[in-house]
Amino acid sequence: MARGFTLTLRREGGTEKQRFDSLEPGLDALEMEARAFANTERRWSRTVLKRTYDSSQLVPLRISIAGRRINAGVDVRGDGSAEAWTGRWSKAMIELQDGESPYTALRRVLGVADAQT
Repeated sequence: MARGFTLTLRREGGTEKQRFDSLEPGLDALEMEARAFANTERRWSRTVLKRTYDSSQLVPLRISIAGRRINAGVDVRGDGSAEAWTGRWSKAMIELQDGESPYTALRRVLGVADAQT
């Protein structure tokens, strides 16, 4: 039986995938991986073809979950900040509500209760 959701981690230099039967464990893994990366990794400004990119413009980790008409994820920026998004071909950033993390906002938009509440 095929698993329902695929979690894809795109890091500089590689891609890895994990499969989950349901959305909740996939979102738990997404949050764990993204938070771990954001807390331990930093990227500094980088110049490419005479253009300088600030660390907040770099996305060294894009982690997404897809399956059953869901395409969403989180971009972790070089400065450690994170942004949640939805969409397959074009990304629509998720607006945060008061006191909300990108991970909680992602769960809200996907209709999944936050495990921490």
